[in-house]
Amino acid sequence: MEFRILGPVRIRTAEQEDALSGSKQRTMLAALLLSDGRALSDERLGRMLWDSRPPSTAPAQIHTYASRIRRRLGPDVPLIRIRTGYQLMAQHVPYDYREFTRLSDEGHRALHAQDFAPAAALLGEALALWRGEALADATDHLVLAERPRLEEYRLEALESRIEAELILGRHRQLVSELTGLVAHHPMRERFRALLMTALYRSDRQAEALTAYIDGRRMLAEELGVEPGLLLARTYQAVLTGEVRTRMPQQLAS
Repeated sequence: MEFRILGPVRIRTAEQEDALSGSKQRTMLAALLLSDGRALSDERLGRMLWDSRPPSTAPAQIHTYASRIRRRLGPDVPLIRIRTGYQLMAQHVPYDYREFTRLSDEGHRALHAQDFAPAAALLGEALALWRGEALADATDHLVLAERPRLEEYRLEALESRIEAELILGRHRQLVSELTGLVAHHPMRERFRALLMTALYRSDRQAEALTAYIDGRRMLAEELGVEPGLLLARTYQAVLTGEVRTRMPQQLAS
């Protein structure tokens, strides 16, 4: 058995992939998985299922969802009633978010230790576990509460994987990916600094400078601020050529 939340919420077995029957069951399972073995109260589960206005029948409905989930999990994965809540005992079951966290943490440590090839491989393996937007078919209430945190971890892993690959000399292959990432995350300065680095190292200095100018204009127009230290120092490094040998994070430290 395997649990998946990095995309649609699923229980995967050797025989099939179970989507559960309805967003409420998927939400309850995902919330219990994200609690990492801690008990969740009926009140907390109710907020994830119905936001601030649970129906009068909420305790009975939660009990029904728990019973249905318990039947799907079987006796080897206990879902226990704890006073006024539930606890999922599933630390022994493979779970994509737990595996993502393990691999990305190892990748970040390898990058910090300047083991760039293992860092790129570990972070790439971690990112490959994502099958779309996390919690894709859970309730909006759980998505609003949890997806921003999960997405931030994904973006940090993506930035670090790209940095490792840039150090390994893969700048030309990364320009297209970084161009798309900057378009989708225009306020994220590390992506823009990495794009400037990749462009400069691909002998596209003018485009690297344009990327900075576009970012500075957007920050001024939308937020009324100047670029942060990372982007400003990357810009100076492009002008002096220092960005050919040093990465944005090194320039800003």
